[in-house]
Amino acid sequence: MSKPFTGIYPALLTPFENDEVAVERFRENIRHYDVFDLAGYVVLGSTGECVSISDDESALLIRAARDAAAPGRAIIAGTARESTRLTVDFTNRMADLGIDAALIRPPSYYKANLTPAVLKRHYLEVADKSRVPVILYNIPRNTGITFEASLILELAAHTNIIGLKESGGNISLVGELVPKLPPDFCYFLGAGGAFLPALLMGASGAILAVANAAPGLCARIYALFKEGKIREAADRQAELIPLNKAVMETYGIAGLKYALDLQGWYGGPVRGPLSQIDAKGKTELAEILKTLELVR
Repeated sequence: MSKPFTGIYPALLTPFENDEVAVERFRENIRHYDVFDLAGYVVLGSTGECVSISDDESALLIRAARDAAAPGRAIIAGTARESTRLTVDFTNRMADLGIDAALIRPPSYYKANLTPAVLKRHYLEVADKSRVPVILYNIPRNTGITFEASLILELAAHTNIIGLKESGGNISLVGELVPKLPPDFCYFLGAGGAFLPALLMGASGAILAVANAAPGLCARIYALFKEGKIREAADRQAELIPLNKAVMETYGIAGLKYALDLQGWYGGPVRGPLSQIDAKGKTELAEILKTLELVR
């Protein structure tokens, strides 16, 4: 059986104007991305400031994404909540709006009690009741919880758990897990600085924040990989690393939004309590984008 989701998926930013979700700006950004060879879009992820967005605002974004996305582009939505019931309810609400899969990070407020057995029970119930396929989301930097390899393998046996987004920084996990996973299970790397090595070890694709600012470059790396042009793909991967580091480690979501603004798209401000990018960061990002020939 073929994998249902492969390729490059930008983890979309959420644009704000006057601290309100700027739905038309969001549509415009997606229409811009539609010209690139992307597999689809992830909405309401960590990069999209999902924890700062209400359920009603989330629904507006999903409707806009479904409306603006080119035919054939998958819409994956982050739908995690802090209880099993709320996760199921919100996932199915988004399913009714047309998402193709749900990306679900673990609940984390009661992390001391969230043993592998508890997490297994949570995800199996969500998968049983979700009307769309479920993609596990490992992001210990934000949740303080790391999926054990054994738990991933157990959950992957469920027919409605079809993938994993791995943002834990353990690149060797790809090689450890992929040979043991079901052949139709989708393994996505969440690290823009290392997704080519993951592809070489069997990953299905990548869900990338940096693809907001460099969609063409990310898509090109994937295309070169598929064509077997590994040396050229590695060169392009190396070019991407400084931008990825700047927007993921140094300046964060505010920096990523500014990188869009510099290219004539819409990034705009972050929503509080996050802070806006400072003058030093703006200068550094401008230089990186010039080096990549993304701005003049």
